[in-house]
Amino acid sequence: MSTNSSQTPSAQELYNLDNPIFCCYVFWATVLVAKMLLMSTLTAVQRFRYKIFPNQEDLFFKNTEVQFNDPHVERVRRAHRNDMENILPYFIMALIYISTNPDATVACNLFRVASVARLVHTLVYAVYPVPQPARLIAFASMQLITYYMAAVVALRTLRFI
Repeated sequence: MSTNSSQTPSAQELYNLDNPIFCCYVFWATVLVAKMLLMSTLTAVQRFRYKIFPNQEDLFFKNTEVQFNDPHVERVRRAHRNDMENILPYFIMALIYISTNPDATVACNLFRVASVARLVHTLVYAVYPVPQPARLIAFASMQLITYYMAAVVALRTLRFI
């Protein structure tokens, strides 16, 4: 990446694996994608554990009926939906934030904290539910980071509108 601070880095310099900020983003984005994929598996595990299936053709066990509202399955599904509502916008905002060529330490720490917060959110919401404010803190951490990155981008691009 260019070391001349007066020169704006190109997209090729920002979005490649030679840029430590982009590398950090790629690593933590990969962790979050894997976590989101595991939520589908966790939903299936809960369905088999409690013998809750939403479709007639999925009834593997004798004496089971189609069911939709099991609290164990629904808790995992809500956590998965919450991931999609929060992680996907975060991915987009973080990529745009990288385009502002932020300080590497700040950016990487934001990516780390946001990702760990989502992992904790899943643990305290879907795996081992604990009382509030644990889930709220985990949820709000990524939200605030996403808003911070949006504010940085907005302030750096405001002069162009």
